[in-house]
Amino acid sequence: MNPFLSNPLELLFLIPTLLVAITIHEFAHAFVADRLGDPTPRSQGRLTLNPLAHLDPIGTIMLILFRFGWGKPVQFDPYNLENPRRDAALISAAGPASNVLMAILAALASRVAITQDAPAIVTTFLVLLIQYNLLLAVFNLIPVHPMDGGKVLVGLLPRDIAYDVDRTLNQYGFVLLLLLVLPIFGQPLIWTIIGPTLNLLLHFFLPIATF
Repeated sequence: MNPFLSNPLELLFLIPTLLVAITIHEFAHAFVADRLGDPTPRSQGRLTLNPLAHLDPIGTIMLILFRFGWGKPVQFDPYNLENPRRDAALISAAGPASNVLMAILAALASRVAITQDAPAIVTTFLVLLIQYNLLLAVFNLIPVHPMDGGKVLVGLLPRDIAYDVDRTLNQYGFVLLLLLVLPIFGQPLIWTIIGPTLNLLLHFFLPIATF
C-alpha cells in the first residue's frame, strides 16, 4: 500500500490529486516550450489543462503503486529554440517548478483550512496535493535521462562537458533509471536518494496538524 495513504478518504482523492499534479507538470513543459518559440507542443495538443492529453498509462500506474511515475513526455524541437541547450533546460525545469508552486499554494490553503476548521475532506485533498506535487518535482529532477533533471544538468554544465554528459546519459540513462526504481533489494534504491530531500520538504510544507 502506498505509504502516503493511511485512510479510505485519502484513497478517494488519490486519482484526482494525481491528475492535477501530472497535468500541471506536463502543461508547464508545453507552455514554456511554446513561449520559447517552439510550436510543437501546441500542434500536438499539449498546450491544454485536459488531463487526458498528458497521462501516460504506465507512468500513472507506477505513481499509484510505488509513489514515483511520470506523464506523457512533452516533445519539443530544439531547432526551433534560440539557445537549444539553455532553452531545453528551462523547458525541463518548468515541470518540477510548477509542482513546487502547486505545493506552495496547497500548503497555504491547507493552513487556512485548518484555522477555519474546514471539513477533513478539504484538508485531506490539500495535503495529498502537497505530497504528490513535491514527489513529482523531486523525482523528475533526478539527473538522468529521460527525467527532467538530465536536461537541466546538461543545460547547466559548460558546453564541452555537457556534450559528453548528454551522450552518456542518452546511452545509459534509462538503464540506470530502471536500476534505481526496481525493488531489486527489497526497496527501490531511488528512495534512498530522494527520500531525505522529500521528507525535508514535506516537513516544511505540510501543516503541523498533519504530523
